[in-house]
Amino acid sequence: MKLNQLSDNPGAAKARKRIGRGIGSGTGKTSGHGHKGQKARSGVAIKGFEGGQMPLHRRLPKRGFNNIFAKSYKVVNLGRLQAAIDAGRLDAKKPVDGAALQEAGVVKTLRDGIRLLAKGELKAKIDITVAGASKAAVEAVEKAGGSVTVVQKAPVAAGEAAEAAPASE
Repeated sequence: MKLNQLSDNPGAAKARKRIGRGIGSGTGKTSGHGHKGQKARSGVAIKGFEGGQMPLHRRLPKRGFNNIFAKSYKVVNLGRLQAAIDAGRLDAKKPVDGAALQEAGVVKTLRDGIRLLAKGELKAKIDITVAGASKAAVEAVEKAGGSVTVVQKAPVAAGEAAEAAPASE
């Protein structure tokens, strides 16, 4: 076989639609865009427009709200911790916190902190610092001989930030 004998599978490469190539092509003159009007122009997308009828997103009732103060915690189960310890990525003898979990590849991002849950089994004795933990997870860690420290990130108040900045007179 030579390079000039290579060919693609039949039907694998579809020819592009050639528009604006004469009346006989079927897509000549207006190139499939009809006559005049907003939609004949480029860069038009009338999302949700239903021809003057009340659009669906306005017919449906509003529901719920988005809490801008909600915390987004990363969930870590005891089974994941034990798997990381067994794989040698996490050292159970050293204190475990968010940075150690991130370094071990247990979590990618920390967000607002780590929340420890009790799914799985923990055999190793660990001292872990987290932003939140379930009662069952705390009991399981203490049963294995470890300890759980729950620490919340201190919120920065707006007044404190203003005081920290030097006053210019």
